[in-house]
Amino acid sequence: MQCSWKAVLLLALASIAIQYTAIRTFTAKSFHTCPGLAEAGLAERLCEESPTFAYNLSRKTHILILATTRSGSSFVGQLFNQHLDVFYLFEPLYHVQNTLIPRFTQGKSPADRRVMLGASRDLLRSLYDCDLYFLENYIKPPPVNHTTDRIFRRGASRVLCSRPVCDPPGPADLVLEEGDCVRKCGLLNLTVAAEACRERSHVAIKTVRVPEVNDLRALVEDPRLNLKVIQLVRDPRGILASRSETFRDTYRLWRLWYGTGRKPYNLDVTQLTTVCEDFSNSVSTGLMRPPWLKGKYMLVRYEDLARNPMKKTEEIYGFLGIPLDSHVARWIQNNTRGDPTLGKHKYGTVRNSAATAEKWRFRLSYDIVSFAQNACQQVLAQLGYKIAASEEELKNPLVSLVEERDFRPFS
Repeated sequence: MQCSWKAVLLLALASIAIQYTAIRTFTAKSFHTCPGLAEAGLAERLCEESPTFAYNLSRKTHILILATTRSGSSFVGQLFNQHLDVFYLFEPLYHVQNTLIPRFTQGKSPADRRVMLGASRDLLRSLYDCDLYFLENYIKPPPVNHTTDRIFRRGASRVLCSRPVCDPPGPADLVLEEGDCVRKCGLLNLTVAAEACRERSHVAIKTVRVPEVNDLRALVEDPRLNLKVIQLVRDPRGILASRSETFRDTYRLWRLWYGTGRKPYNLDVTQLTTVCEDFSNSVSTGLMRPPWLKGKYMLVRYEDLARNPMKKTEEIYGFLGIPLDSHVARWIQNNTRGDPTLGKHKYGTVRNSAATAEKWRFRLSYDIVSFAQNACQQVLAQLGYKIAASEEELKNPLVSLVEERDFRPFS
């Protein structure tokens, strides 16, 4: 009887040892996968070199701001960049786009799109695990000893511009402006930056280079991630007005229409309709509330955030389950009631947010607005943006073109 008891005990201990070994082996595996690089025709030089990090046992929160250009995404990004326990990256997928697009010979073919999205997902997965070495595959020229000065908009990330990642002269709590960061910090050491990432409880990434939330399904369902998607939308009419002012050469025909009152015959209407189609497809998926998005998706209208930034920010942080940092609250106070003349940089965030959200109504002619309303009728209705029935209604600031809608998070 005693021998039988000892045998059972030995078997139990052996089972525990085997399970422990299996867990250690699993957690030692690198977060990223490299096949996407092979599809893109890139050497897999960093697959073996990249350090390996533990499985997401701590349930670090991974946040993705899914947006489009000129939708207020830089502003939303700052809501996370200012949080002291968040590691924030501004548009890292720029590097994927910049590397792969010259390799595509068929333009925007479905095959090219699949390669781009596959590479983007691989990079996002690695960055959420604080594996910044994987980014080196897309930085040109390649970093030397894991140091580079070619990180896109480094200065938009507070962590990358403060100690210990950057050691500028001045007080220990010095926060550099974006231009000063690039000038005073010197080369970015990706090893030190990765350590700073691992020291924080959450990672947030902003991108305007993923068209739809459905493109993120593989990441949302990845058990190694705790991914939550904040989809930011804006009235497409406002996006068109902002892009026409910011990207003056690319949108010159829209400005010509505004200036002459005549629609150019060669106007590229896809500059408008692509935004509306992407919004409609993505929002349709989100509002259908598929099981794979449960607890993972929140739709935010820029106009709601602009009109009541503190309330909406509290809702966003509540959805994420992260305490709102006092630094974030202070930043909102300082940057949503500011002098618009201070926000001269095209990606600046100092502005009167409520006024900025309505500015487009006075920067587009009614002919252009009417055309946009007809082209984007479906998504305007989906998102609760009202049709301006006349020029008088368009220009009347007392008439709201935003319906009261309560887009609750899917939880």
